Amino acid sequence: MLAREEHVEAHALRAQGWSISAIARHLGRDRKTVRAYLSGERTPGIRRTGGEDPFARFEPYVAQRLTEDPHLQLSTLIRELRDLGFTSSYQTLTREVRDRSLRPHCEACAAAKGRATTEIEHPPGAETQWDWLELEAPWGGKAYVLTGALAHSGKVRGYFSEAKSTAHLITAVDQVARRLGGLTRRFRIDAIEGGVIPGTRRLVPEFADACSYYGVGVDICPPRR
Repeated sequence: MLAREEHVEAHALRAQGWSISAIARHLGRDRKTVRAYLSGERTPGIRRTGGEDPFARFEPYVAQRLTEDPHLQLSTLIRELRDLGFTSSYQTLTREVRDRSLRPHCEACAAAKGRATTEIEHPPGAETQWDWLELEAPWGGKAYVLTGALAHSGKVRGYFSEAKSTAHLITAVDQVARRLGGLTRRFRIDAIEGGVIPGTRRLVPEFADACSYYGVGVDICPPRR
């Protein structure tokens, strides 16, 4: 099963001319699986019916261990799972933990200050950073503005919105992209309201579908980064 985030990535890479084989290697997936999702034969985030979920019996244990210790290394966890009969690969474990959002968010890590940062050089057309601004309206209440900033040039455009729902976000992204002169190859977001499921690093299905339609990849960065 491809997660919605992987489905978005696959469509973005396909739009850039990547082959099915290259996309499969990039995602660590089988070529037939990637081809089935890109052709529309399978739906992201939905497992095939009739088949047993091999990870289901291990999920409660993994969730409990990661709740007890959010920093537990999966290399340690997989050794524990081997004793319980887990025979799949380390890559499968990391994928299942990510796809099922089993590792709790650590606010202390997200809020860490004083860490070194690196300026990344972005070529033209590479990336747009998206953020909601929440402003006090002169007439009372809130005013919402979605801003899009081009990573290469620093050019910024915004769009006023009535709310921060997924539908409003998609509309605002479209309008800002037009004002910026078009789409970049990737979007960078944090836990943006309307785009990311609260408490996870998973895309809202409708927003993921919109990104797949546009053919852009999405990078979800840690909060406050």
